[in-house]
Amino acid sequence: QQQPPPQQQQYQQQGYDFQAEEDRNGVRFSWNEWPSSKIDAERAVVPLGALYTPLKRLENMPILEYEPIRCKNPNCQAILNPWCQVDVRSKLWSCPFCLTRNQFPPHYADNITEHNLPAELIPQHTTIEYQLPHREAGPPVFLFVVDVAVPEKELESLKDTLLQSLGFLPDEALVGLITFGSMVNVHELGFSEASRSYVFRGNKDIPSDRIHALLGLPPANRQGNQPQQGAAPGAERFLLPVSECPLVLDSILGDLTRDPWPVSQGERPKRCTGVALSVAVGMLEKLWNRRGARIMMFIGGPPTVGPGAVAKLGRDTALRSHTDLQKGRADLYEKALQHYNALAQRCVTSCHMVDLFACCLDQIGLLEMKNCVDQTGGLVVLADTFSQSVFKESFRRVFTRFPEDTKNPQDKNQLMMAFAGTLECITSREYRVRGAIGPCSSLKKKSPSVSDSEVGQGGTYAWRMGGIDPNTTIALYFEVVQGQDQQQQQQQQGPRRRHLQLITQYQHANGKYRMRVTTVGGAWQSSPDVRTIGRSFDQEAAAVLMARAAVHRAETEETTDILRWLDRSLIRLCSRFADYRKGDPSSFRLPMEFTIFPQFLFHLRRSPFLQNFNSSPDESAYHRMILTRNTTSNSLVMIQPALLSYSFTGPPTPVLLDINSVKPDTILLLDTFFTVVVFHGETIASWRNQGYQDQPEYASFRSLLQAPKDDAQAVMEDRFPFPRYITADQNKSQARFLMAKVNPPDPGRDSGSSQLIFTDDVSLKVFMEHLLRLATEAD
Repeated sequence: QQQPPPQQQQYQQQGYDFQAEEDRNGVRFSWNEWPSSKIDAERAVVPLGALYTPLKRLENMPILEYEPIRCKNPNCQAILNPWCQVDVRSKLWSCPFCLTRNQFPPHYADNITEHNLPAELIPQHTTIEYQLPHREAGPPVFLFVVDVAVPEKELESLKDTLLQSLGFLPDEALVGLITFGSMVNVHELGFSEASRSYVFRGNKDIPSDRIHALLGLPPANRQGNQPQQGAAPGAERFLLPVSECPLVLDSILGDLTRDPWPVSQGERPKRCTGVALSVAVGMLEKLWNRRGARIMMFIGGPPTVGPGAVAKLGRDTALRSHTDLQKGRADLYEKALQHYNALAQRCVTSCHMVDLFACCLDQIGLLEMKNCVDQTGGLVVLADTFSQSVFKESFRRVFTRFPEDTKNPQDKNQLMMAFAGTLECITSREYRVRGAIGPCSSLKKKSPSVSDSEVGQGGTYAWRMGGIDPNTTIALYFEVVQGQDQQQQQQQQGPRRRHLQLITQYQHANGKYRMRVTTVGGAWQSSPDVRTIGRSFDQEAAAVLMARAAVHRAETEETTDILRWLDRSLIRLCSRFADYRKGDPSSFRLPMEFTIFPQFLFHLRRSPFLQNFNSSPDESAYHRMILTRNTTSNSLVMIQPALLSYSFTGPPTPVLLDINSVKPDTILLLDTFFTVVVFHGETIASWRNQGYQDQPEYASFRSLLQAPKDDAQAVMEDRFPFPRYITADQNKSQARFLMAKVNPPDPGRDSGSSQLIFTDDVSLKVFMEHLLRLATEAD
């Protein structure tokens, strides 16, 4: 007798509940019914892809404290799941990926019946988590790498924040400290008699073996790919438990002063960021190899000396701009990029992650350091100063913990972060994985599930994710490999399903190893006409997948080529799935599942993810890094900001991101993810300045002013990085934060608003008119 596949009824319904599927498994697909041949997949235009959040908090997900059962096929190794066909009488199960028949182990076979199934086979448990026994990694490590070549006031604010952070960390977590300016100082926290540190020159790179020798550590043991067992000899000198280090750190930070190296007039401070990171990586390679550790970099300016320098000492030489990069005038860029890429690869091998907290009004070299964060799964925050709430609140939120009332007692009060993660992707035979875009690095593992064509980190079915949190989301791209002949055979044999298994193994904050297994299934195209899959289109997930692909291409291609690709893709998609009479734009009708998709791409084309105007290379890199690691809902806010209108005429209402929404007698709340703007119309601002809200008879006006502030706080409550909060008045300087985002008016027409916008951008209406004309004329 066979176990029926789970959730079969869901896919038989006419509608698809994309949000419910994400809440159940943390997965969203661009198409939920897939084209059944390679040619039809190309005709569908939008890539076949999935957005997966490995550590999404799921209701009713069981945690099993034993090893998972894998398929015996060495090229498959899929894990037992509800989609497996089970023969209860012969105690066999068939793998849905390779169709291999497997024997249940004795402790399963003795107890399994039709009415007594193990948790892995219960239809509702398509996502399940294992806590792997007999393996423990020990506590996590937090290595603070602090820039002291900053003004005294900035340094005091940073020291205060670091001391406060000790209260957010678990008592058993290990902490280390490195400071750098013109030199690098590794502080020996375990030497309690006095403050002692090891000083490294900042003008040249130091091999890791030499670092170990200078720190007095024994020669490195070659452990291959196996995690180090126990703390390495010497670790207790440089890494102390949080419960033991407050007094020591308080003493060291209290004595810490600005880098004493003199700074000549007209020069930048000497800052050896590249060497400091190299020393931190080399030290942890020895002390905490292949176990969870965060290298937390606090940077207050651009690196100017040693390998990894991105700026020259003289202030008369500006940092590289987009134009300099395009014309090959950035002299230091290539060498710095090579240095940081090499460090990133070493961190990936050691399962360590790099976090960057950059607080400076100038650029700090984030573009060159980008892979150190992206490939290791680290975090990045860009702020103006170390005293700004963007930095302070973001840093505090890194250490968010599971709530007291969490259903799993083992998670209670633990940090909501994971370390040393890997993600594996197993597909059924009809399609393969092309690659992943997100905070991950390829492990270069081959299998029958791997496609020859690559997108992002491709050519593999497994990726390293050094750090994972509940918002970390990976975009996976697939291709159908079966031809039309196989498609016809499949349709003759009756409906078949595709399957996808995502296996995430990671180190929990409590030191245990866990494995989360998500197995999802879906239908193939049931009709020869590819347009029938239109009802399964998830336009929100599709927009995010397209945005990630565009951002990835932006690293190597010209912006105009990417915009042209987006435009052609949108025209082809509308031409394929819309109803219209050829050559008649007025007859154009787009199905409900596609109506918002053109709007998303319109805003994506204007966004800072693709447009470099008024952005430095560091800012462009920052925006792209945040987009490619966040959830679907957060990414959509970045692509198309949300706008709410508050007035006396009714409750707050969402309005179009359009110049017509700007009115003198309303208040607007704009959420761009990076900034939250409360925008007062001219009349409202005038009343507020006259103090009407302080008079008892104008209580309603006081409530109107307070409502957007309360909603803004609710928006910012759980967001990372913490957004910049801006209060703006119409026709004042701060109003630019909203006016730069709204849709400009149609040329030659009255916008209905007193606010003028001078721009070369076309309006959404003109954009749609051109789209309709081109789509109805397309062959």
